[in-house]
Amino acid sequence: MGSAEYQPLLLGLDSHARIPDLSSIAIEEFLEHRPVASRWWPRLVGWESRLLWILSGASIIVSIFNYMLSFVTLAFAGHLGSLELAGASIASVGIQGLAYGIMLGMASAVQTVCGQAYGAKKYAAMGVICQRAIILHLGAAVLLTFLYWFSGPILVAIGQSESISEQGQIFARGLIPQLYAFAISCPMQRFLQAQNIVNPLAYMSVGVFLVHIVLTWLVVYVVDYGLLGAALTLSFSWWVLVILNGLYILLSPSCKETWTGFSIKAFKGIWPYFKLTVASAVMLCLEIWYNQGLVLISGLLPNPTISLDSISICMNYLNWDMQFMLGLSAAASVRVSNELGAGHPRVAKFSVLVVNGTSILISIVFTIIVLVFKVGLSKLFTTDTEVIEAVSELTPLLAISVFLNGIQPILSGVAIGSGWQGVVAYVNLTTYYIIGLPIGCVLGFKTSLGVAGIWWGMIIGVLLQTLTLIILTARTNWDAEVKRAAERLKNSADQEDALDLVSDI
Repeated sequence: MGSAEYQPLLLGLDSHARIPDLSSIAIEEFLEHRPVASRWWPRLVGWESRLLWILSGASIIVSIFNYMLSFVTLAFAGHLGSLELAGASIASVGIQGLAYGIMLGMASAVQTVCGQAYGAKKYAAMGVICQRAIILHLGAAVLLTFLYWFSGPILVAIGQSESISEQGQIFARGLIPQLYAFAISCPMQRFLQAQNIVNPLAYMSVGVFLVHIVLTWLVVYVVDYGLLGAALTLSFSWWVLVILNGLYILLSPSCKETWTGFSIKAFKGIWPYFKLTVASAVMLCLEIWYNQGLVLISGLLPNPTISLDSISICMNYLNWDMQFMLGLSAAASVRVSNELGAGHPRVAKFSVLVVNGTSILISIVFTIIVLVFKVGLSKLFTTDTEVIEAVSELTPLLAISVFLNGIQPILSGVAIGSGWQGVVAYVNLTTYYIIGLPIGCVLGFKTSLGVAGIWWGMIIGVLLQTLTLIILTARTNWDAEVKRAAERLKNSADQEDALDLVSDI
């Protein structure tokens, strides 16, 4: 691009033009044609931060309130009795958590492909991508139904008592309808997020959450339907969410270009998309199951009650932090995939730097809160002095995990936006399960560290994975990533093979 074309932008900036009003095309041009003077960086960071928080603010709300649906259900289950709570909790970790990891992982493929298609203005392909994802998710739900139905024997096989497993099976069977709702909701939410449609999703999530509280109270306390009633209410609330998401996609003018109706094309050439979906599922499952494995392994220690109680309290806070960061991660994924699809390598790289800087600052704040209120955090859950002391001893490890949690999910979001799921799946397998988990088991069972030793193993695994992702991101050739995105999207131009765009990932 010649200087004659570039000069008006410079004049505009030098005359104090509002950077927030500039397009990413203009910012890409600005970053490309000159060494950027230091006085511009705060304004450029402000431009990117504005876009990031428009996306992530609502995404964080969606992530937290969707998580809160299960949280509220477990809270009401606790009032039914300790046995019901134990059964519902172990089913949530061992059964629902497994399905959650698979579905969420598969949905990250929608973020990659829809995000890049939206950035490249290949709008019609996005509806076909969403439909194809729903088909694959429903196929996975059918297979997972057997896991839910036979959850009792499975829980017994992993060391749970007969009574707890029986209650867990009742709860899990009541969640089978929710499994299918989740299979449809995950792709639809990623489809909307890729188009920067996040505020409507947030309103729907908050609205359904408020309705869910009232319904669960009626079913558990008034109608007295017990644990099965609580699980079925959770399933019902998720279906309400699916219906609202679906009606928005079908009726909103915002989706008229990206949703052109149901198409038989969704069933064609499903293999390339399936490969990316599997890589995505493996990548996220390995991350989610790693934390859950920590809880399950802790139940095998010599004093399992104190170990499980203390680590469950810590994991609860880590999960809250995780939901916040997953919202930020989703926004990072959309920003990177949109800019790569639009052919803006410098803006994509700049977006990565800004989102990581933002997440590190947030994590420092969260880490300080954990360290300052370490006794108060445990008192919200228990009055047992042994458990409170155990939680206080684990708090430094929780603080380290919270800090790492502010970097690792964001880098994973960047990986999803760039389509690196296959590579990251291998990284996760190596750092978490070949290195971190064995170290944790040795420290936990062969030394006096106990549950802290298991957690140290987890931290080592997460630290190695984070360092690997930092190196991977730092060495990325963003111009080459733009070319790869363009090659995928070129294949979707005729829209007969819309999803060939993932075949090179």
